[in-house]
Amino acid sequence: MSTPYNHKAIEQKWRKNWAANPVNKKIDEKGNEKQKYYCLDMFPYPSANGLHVGHWRGYVISDVWSRYKLLNGYYIIHPMGWDAFGLPAENYAIKIGVHPAKSTAENIVNIKKQIDEISALYDWDMEVNTTDPDFYKWTQWIFVKMFKEGLAYEKEFPINWCPSCKTGLANEEVVNGACERCGTTVTKKNLRQWMLKITQYADRLLDDLDKLDWPEKVKKMQADWIGKSYGAEVDFPVEGSDESIRVYTTRPDTLYGATFMVLAPEHELAAKLATPEQKEAVDKYILEASMKSNVDRLQDKEKTGVFTGSYAINPLSKEKTPIWISDYVLADYGTGAIMCVPAHDQRDFEFATKFGIPIVQVIAKDGVAIENMTEAYTEAAGTMINSGQWNGLESSALKVDAAKEVEEKGFGKATVNFKLRDWVFSRQRYWGEPIPIVHCPDCGAVPVPEEELPLLLPEVESYEPTGTGESPLAGIDEWVNTTCPCCGKPAKRETNTMPQWAGSSWYFLRYIDNKNNEELVSKEKAAKYLPVDMYIGGVEHAVLHLLYSRFYTKFLYDQGVVPFEEPFEKLFNQGMITGKNGVKMSKSKGNVVSPDDLVNDYGCDSLRMYELFVGPPELDAEWDDRGIDGVNRYLKRVWNLVQENKDKDVAATGSMIKERNKLIYDITTRLDTFSLNTVISGFMEHNNNLIELAKKEGGIDKETLGTMAILLSPFAPHIAEEVWQELGNEGSVFANTWPKYDLEAMKDDEIEVPVQVNGKTKAVITIAAEATAEEALAVAKEAIAGKLSGNIVKEIYVPKRIVNIVMK
Repeated sequence: MSTPYNHKAIEQKWRKNWAANPVNKKIDEKGNEKQKYYCLDMFPYPSANGLHVGHWRGYVISDVWSRYKLLNGYYIIHPMGWDAFGLPAENYAIKIGVHPAKSTAENIVNIKKQIDEISALYDWDMEVNTTDPDFYKWTQWIFVKMFKEGLAYEKEFPINWCPSCKTGLANEEVVNGACERCGTTVTKKNLRQWMLKITQYADRLLDDLDKLDWPEKVKKMQADWIGKSYGAEVDFPVEGSDESIRVYTTRPDTLYGATFMVLAPEHELAAKLATPEQKEAVDKYILEASMKSNVDRLQDKEKTGVFTGSYAINPLSKEKTPIWISDYVLADYGTGAIMCVPAHDQRDFEFATKFGIPIVQVIAKDGVAIENMTEAYTEAAGTMINSGQWNGLESSALKVDAAKEVEEKGFGKATVNFKLRDWVFSRQRYWGEPIPIVHCPDCGAVPVPEEELPLLLPEVESYEPTGTGESPLAGIDEWVNTTCPCCGKPAKRETNTMPQWAGSSWYFLRYIDNKNNEELVSKEKAAKYLPVDMYIGGVEHAVLHLLYSRFYTKFLYDQGVVPFEEPFEKLFNQGMITGKNGVKMSKSKGNVVSPDDLVNDYGCDSLRMYELFVGPPELDAEWDDRGIDGVNRYLKRVWNLVQENKDKDVAATGSMIKERNKLIYDITTRLDTFSLNTVISGFMEHNNNLIELAKKEGGIDKETLGTMAILLSPFAPHIAEEVWQELGNEGSVFANTWPKYDLEAMKDDEIEVPVQVNGKTKAVITIAAEATAEEALAVAKEAIAGKLSGNIVKEIYVPKRIVNIVMK
């Protein structure tokens, strides 16, 4: 009687074995250094809630890919660390009444224990923690370098403010008008902020997307966020004033159709242009707009606005153009003022219709104007009308020429604009990297000398946010009060801290040299082990983390720190595992599924394979515990097949060799295309074939069973190791090379082909796979001889598909 499958004993045995005898080695059996392959997970925030089955999915995918590359001869760099600074950790600490350093450390211990249950190839010697001073020394060092290059600067302006988190937020951290972290409606607050000039890298960030092996969806999201557009800046003189209003437009060809202008409520001329009759209404509107987030202002809703009472002069048509204020124009896009062409922009059309502003069509199909327009004519091309000297020209060609003409006539210039804004980089919270800047009354903002880094976060009793716009650090006089590094006079430290994104924008560089006290990363190791070959994580980070990481890497390339401009060669975004009805798993919804009980009941190998089996890895999938039973039964059938055949001396038959090569082919081609759910179904299908083949031929040869163990090892490493050993092999299954398939050996000797008469199937024949048409037709006619009546008018053989006989 064979030994039953005991997942607990097998998994415990091999974890101990791997700890004593690591399978991931830099040197091959011939003494040669292996080529590296860097596979990276997006490192987690150490939540008190621990891991659920949704977190497992990404980690399992990355480990399967890492082990596959290991079997293809690579030395695998597969590290793990902790994104531990920031709002989530601090808010949790405040909630339970402990210091964030203590709660974060405890959470890391718990999650690390859970991650170990996955049995991934993580190299814990490379571990990093963004709250470790030895790590954030280099986060501060990068900031100092950016400051010296003019990329970090201070600015006071209205920012997104979360009343609950009591801190400023970048535009990217506001989702549907609410704080990304807590869901509170975001307001505006005028604060002094540190900014990073990411816009200086806009062109490179956009152009280099073409170099990346990333999902097109993610590249489009980044391109849209950067938002490069070509157009012209045009100056509209204000009637009766020396002032002029500069607008940015992507359609200078529509200048004759600009019948009004709109300023952002924050525009420097918004209040100034209000006539005495309109001043009260303008002031009220500006105040109300200041309470709204940018996202709220851009939502598709009925347009609001107020007339200033002033007019500008259209520089081309010389017509008076009323100046309005509306919150759908943002101060930080373009110039904060727009010329409005209601005949050709639906938003402007709705505004003009509501407020009774003239609508002048200047582009028309075939030059024929639309009578009684009910919506804007938004076709990109057409013939110019009502446009003076431009009448009759094609608008698509004029779009470029108009910008040149504007520049030649001296009332504007051709220009390029970006939707991307500089990055709001300071937070009014305690739990973050201190910004290494000293404010001196004489010298201004001065960076902390590099040799004095890290600037340590002081230990405090009270770290709750003040809500005033000041960081809790501002109340620690002994820390704030210091001397200027330049002149030695009394000065004060910067009290805002960095956002959570600061450490996560470069952490992947530190893993490979995490104990280096002299450099962020040595040039030798950077050249040898970087960049990241495969990055795996959720698509929700497409604009935030991935864009920031690309910006940091390009900056560090310019500084000579790393020899490459892009951090991640290839990107894979796994879908989310949800609760019932597609609802995101969360403790508050009570739908979190812990992996702990599933590992205990079914084993790590079963859970790993089920995480992949639930659906295409790039799509969201609804979790159902019942499905893991089927995967567990499959592993038991694998185990039993090996137990029943391991002691038999069976020679490989042609059928076994063919099945072995088909197995290798199916698993390899599906794995290479990341069709991981079909890899699992492929294993099940081929295992059933082997079971039937064993019954038919009295057993299965050991080479076929050993091949199956090697193929299975990235997915279910424990049972694969045990099966490999049970088959009498020495050493680890991971010391092998990924099997190669032989297309010739896969070919079928005989095939089954249906025979149809007048479109209806009358028989199924077995013929040689390479049978000629004459041979196939002869066998077919013999098989249906008793069913033939009448004259055969046509005989067709579609090779390996079908025989069709037409009778009359």
